Amino acid sequence: MSTPVPGLVARRWRSRRSAAVAGIVFAVLLIAALVMMRLAVGDETVGGSPLDARRRALVGLALDLVPFAGIAFLWFIGVVRDQLGEVEDRLFSTVFLGSGLLFLAMVFQGAVTASSLVAMTSGEDLDAGVWTFGRSTTEALVSVYAMRMAAVFTLSVSTVALRTAAVPRWVPFSGYAVALVLLLVAGQHKWAQLLFPVWVLVLSVAILLTPGRARTTGTG
Repeated sequence: MSTPVPGLVARRWRSRRSAAVAGIVFAVLLIAALVMMRLAVGDETVGGSPLDARRRALVGLALDLVPFAGIAFLWFIGVVRDQLGEVEDRLFSTVFLGSGLLFLAMVFQGAVTASSLVAMTSGEDLDAGVWTFGRSTTEALVSVYAMRMAAVFTLSVSTVALRTAAVPRWVPFSGYAVALVLLLVAGQHKWAQLLFPVWVLVLSVAILLTPGRARTTGTG
């Protein structure tokens, strides 16, 4: 009788290629969602004109992409941690995991609030106070708090990548620059938020193209 292979996940789903593909999927979906959201909403307030049917549909499509981007991001985090293996630093691993999960939770909460606002705009009675509160809450969650967590995530991933030489050195150094921008200006300049998924895309492509080193496996 053959001995069952240990582990619940096949090796191919825990490879560098899997991490790279997950990162690429996350980056593309989040870039698409952010661009559609900014184009549809812009800087309007309820005092101007509420979203028309076309722009509501565009926002709805952007929000539909968010859960799939979140799934890919979770897979990206999991596979990257698995790849670190024996060289994992507990400090940076904790910051990496915590900031990534907080970023995702805030983006999801912002998407839920935005979904409620879109539903409100399709009704007859649109309360200006509720709209302003909901929009301000969404902007604060995504533009301020989520982007700060994205900056911490980028800093931790860049540091680990630099220490392990997993990708070319220019990738983590560019990550430090992206993190600085996200920390300082992402709340005021909304298009700067695209830097985070763009950098994840660059990192994922670099992981895909850089040969991996042999992993050290422990004995059970």
